[in-house]
Amino acid sequence: MAKPGHAWSRAAAKQGEAEEGEDPLDARIARTGCLEQHRQLQECMAERQDWRHCQEQVRAFGACMARRQQRE
Repeated sequence: MAKPGHAWSRAAAKQGEAEEGEDPLDARIARTGCLEQHRQLQECMAERQDWRHCQEQVRAFGACMARRQQRE
């Protein structure tokens, strides 16, 4: 199964910008320590096609990001 990415980054790559491996947004999220929660949310969205069916993943990612903000 292909890894879901971000539409804006795929569009930029199609417009001639060099894509060098990892999605820039994924790289930024990885630095927060919340990459696994983000990937679970992406997988749910790819499978379910509706964020309302992915509330558990939305909450987990949001909680992880909130913890990150509190540490800063």
